[in-house]
Amino acid sequence: MTANTAEEAKDGRGRLGTTEERIREKARRHEKVSRNVVAIHEEQLTFGQRVSDQLAKTAGSWPFIFSFGVVLAIWVLINTLALFHHFDEYPYILLNLMLSMLAAIQAPVIMMSQNRTEQRDRLHAQNDYEVNLKAEIEIEQLHQKLDELREKQWEELIAIQNRQIDLLESQKALLEGKKG
Repeated sequence: MTANTAEEAKDGRGRLGTTEERIREKARRHEKVSRNVVAIHEEQLTFGQRVSDQLAKTAGSWPFIFSFGVVLAIWVLINTLALFHHFDEYPYILLNLMLSMLAAIQAPVIMMSQNRTEQRDRLHAQNDYEVNLKAEIEIEQLHQKLDELREKQWEELIAIQNRQIDLLESQKALLEGKKG
């Protein structure tokens, strides 16, 4: 985690938030944080919510629109041409009443379904945040390990160079002793 990101993850008192602490612990234990948000969301739905979702799915489809158009056309034809009996003469007051009642019921049901879609999207966003946070934490840990390895290699290289310098100095002293 970079310094800026670490500061952003802290709450107002300088402590990591509960989500960040939980994810850091999961990263330490090498646990998964990704979840099937759709399955979790589906498990939490009540019967009424499932019905409203199905209604919104059906009413928002082209087959429904075309079939509803056909029903309306048949209604108008039957009542205009008086093929059987005028049960709703022009201006089709009964048809308008039925359509108004349908709209009055359908609109709130569709809005409920949209609210659940929004809840599912929030679950997706939270899950994405947690997965990204865990990836960031693991990358931070990898950087620390690489830094430690690099530090260790530098120490080993310095030790090797010091030994080489000592050997060169001892060889120099031996050469100077033979000359002198």
